[in-house]
Amino acid sequence: MDRIKRHFKNLPSQEQVATLMLKLGLSVHDGGAYCGPVLQSDTAVARAIGVDRRVVRSTINHIMEIPELLNLFSRVESMLLLANAASEIGCSAIEIVPVDAQVPGLMARILVVLSDAGINVRQAVVSDPQDLSDSHLIIVADGSIPGDIMTQIRGCPGVASVIIR
Repeated sequence: MDRIKRHFKNLPSQEQVATLMLKLGLSVHDGGAYCGPVLQSDTAVARAIGVDRRVVRSTINHIMEIPELLNLFSRVESMLLLANAASEIGCSAIEIVPVDAQVPGLMARILVVLSDAGINVRQAVVSDPQDLSDSHLIIVADGSIPGDIMTQIRGCPGVASVIIR
């Protein structure tokens, strides 16, 4: 992320726009911001962020002018997150807060616990990977996760807490 931030060093409003565009999975191509194939208006993006639409336009133009930024933003895609709708599709969702998000292996240990219990994982997503200090693992699994399995997950090395979503 530092490589991206340096391009917005003296442009805090544009950095804010670019950061939100990454978080939302908005790509940049053909002079616009897109969610999948759907062009997002500068005004709509500006409202979501709380900036003037001209800041959004300037940010998109800035991204288009710098090959490193365009290389990244032209490849970004938005992704469905099932966690908030898990109960509607017969699934459960948990959020794992790590002790230290930079220590590898936490996801693997938790997935082994679920797999050994015969629980199918529909989705596993790390939230906010740009800020490792605030990264959480979100897991959506078929059915409900029994209490004894939740206890095993809480006992995995590196787990600070488990939140049922």
